[in-house]
Amino acid sequence: MRAVFHAYGRALLSQFHGKILLLSIVPFILSVALWALLLWLGLQPLLDWLHGHFVGFEVYRVTSDWLQSIGLGGLRSIVVPLFALLLLLPMMIVTALIFIGVAAMPFIVRHVGGRHFPQLEKKQGGSILGGVLKALGAFGVFLLAWLCILPLYIFPPLAGLATVLLWAWLTSRVMSYDALADYASPEELATLQREHRWQLMSIGVVSGLAGSLPALVWIGGAAAAIAFFPILLAASIWVYVVIFIFTGLWFEYYCLQALAQLRHAPFEESLCQSD
Repeated sequence: MRAVFHAYGRALLSQFHGKILLLSIVPFILSVALWALLLWLGLQPLLDWLHGHFVGFEVYRVTSDWLQSIGLGGLRSIVVPLFALLLLLPMMIVTALIFIGVAAMPFIVRHVGGRHFPQLEKKQGGSILGGVLKALGAFGVFLLAWLCILPLYIFPPLAGLATVLLWAWLTSRVMSYDALADYASPEELATLQREHRWQLMSIGVVSGLAGSLPALVWIGGAAAAIAFFPILLAASIWVYVVIFIFTGLWFEYYCLQALAQLRHAPFEESLCQSD
């Protein structure tokens, strides 16, 4: 695990590089613009559809009775909007992840590879399109699992743990591909993802701990989350973008070092260079 901690330190230094800080602007603007349009067009129809199903299947009555029994009857009116927010959360995650993969990861790859692994041969085992398809495929699995754990948000600590594990799996699958796409061959990419899966998962777990915070904040302050939804939405997207950029740096340092060791090739980690 020493390599994981070493890559973390290098990523933390790079996170404060001026150009890296600017990377968050484009994915953030794209994500906010997309979600502003989607919510303007579809939020009210989504709420109406959920309300109809909640009433039709007596979910509203059951949840209202349960909230009343624990002394939180005043939250009955926000059950449907809060459920809608939780449904939208994974979609926000995947859009931020895709925009990071398209707009930020190519620069991260050049930044890390060009400065610290200049002798590492590029074998172009992946592509931007492959990264998008990988993200969408992983998101399909993520979404199904997310729907299964939604009832756990009755118990936030348990929901938080499940969310962290989902984040860990999603980021380790998607970010490791993006990190190695330019440098590794398809065989090397598969080998590294298999042989380093636990180290990659550990990076994903740390990212998941940070990524679960917006959902837990929404649950912890449910009424405020509904009242200040546009502000919280923008803030959550920005948090996801920043987390994904740092996670991308962390995966990039770790994966390129692992690839260099796999090839037994010389690589340069210029400790004297500032990130």
